Amino acid sequence: MSTLSLWWPWAATTTLLLLYTVYYALLSRGAAWRTHGRLRDDWLHAMSAQVGTEILAVQTLRNSVMTATMTASTAALGLMGALGLAAPALRAASAEGVSPGLSAALAGELTVLLLLVTTLVSTTLSIRFYHHAGFVCAMPVGSPLRARWMDTGRQHLRRAGVLYSIGLRSLVWVTPFLAGIVWPAGGVVVAILVFSALHLADRS
Repeated sequence: MSTLSLWWPWAATTTLLLLYTVYYALLSRGAAWRTHGRLRDDWLHAMSAQVGTEILAVQTLRNSVMTATMTASTAALGLMGALGLAAPALRAASAEGVSPGLSAALAGELTVLLLLVTTLVSTTLSIRFYHHAGFVCAMPVGSPLRARWMDTGRQHLRRAGVLYSIGLRSLVWVTPFLAGIVWPAGGVVVAILVFSALHLADRS
């Protein structure tokens, strides 16, 4: 089997991932993550305009923290499984004192590792920002201290949303690369399905 026939499924799947990322990060003005960012700004403004909404606001942010925690936990479990796939070959090559050759299968496994690490780090950081925004939302509405920290709360809420969005989409993109490890051509088919599903979901 030629080298090209081994590498093209991984290359095609990676190209779809990169095209999706660049399009929605740089080109799509109506992408859902931008709309949701404005929605969170309006939500914080509404919560800050009505006395007695502090508990409701904190509970809403707690739900976001729990969701991000579940995503981070899923990524951590997946990362341990992916390490179980890639580590034996790398360890064997290291024990023999040789540099492991980069095969298409190993490239797929390393891509899975990278996406899971991205998910874990992004969602963990989003928990941090949600947590900080919760302190602002817990301050009494109309108090001088709340007004003082509103800009910080707004920035942290927006960053939390962006980071969680990155982590969630990275986790979804693990799917075609896992399918590609089992059946290389199948990874491309799953990547097209993932691209289409995310394209529909990310339209505001």
